[in-house]
Amino acid sequence: MNDTTAFKILTADEWEIFQADGEFIGAPVDLIDGYIHLSTAAQLDGTIANHFADQVRLVIAEIDLASFGDTVRWEVSRGGALFPHYYGVVPLSAVLSVRTTPDAINACPAK
Repeated sequence: MNDTTAFKILTADEWEIFQADGEFIGAPVDLIDGYIHLSTAAQLDGTIANHFADQVRLVIAEIDLASFGDTVRWEVSRGGALFPHYYGVVPLSAVLSVRTTPDAINACPAK
C-alpha cells in the first residue's frame, strides 16, 4: 500500500496516557493481538461503526507511517480489506494531528 498515514482510534483515557508516557504500547485489543490496529482514511468510519459505536470522547490520531518501515504490515482483515497493523510502540512524535469527538467523526478525512 502507498498510504503514508493511518489513524488510531483511542479512548480519551488512552490518549491521556499516550501523551503522559510519550508513547503508545497499544489498547487492550492491540496487546492481545500483538500489533497496533490502524485504519486508513477510507476505513475509519467502518472501524468506528464496528468497534466504537457505543463510545464517547474518542480521539483519532493521525499517525505518520513513513518512519515505521517494515514494522507496518498491510494484512487482510474486515471484509478481506488490507489494514495497516503496526508491530511496535508508537512514539508521540509520530502523531501528525488529533481530532476528538464529536468533531472526530464529523471531520474524518475524505474517503
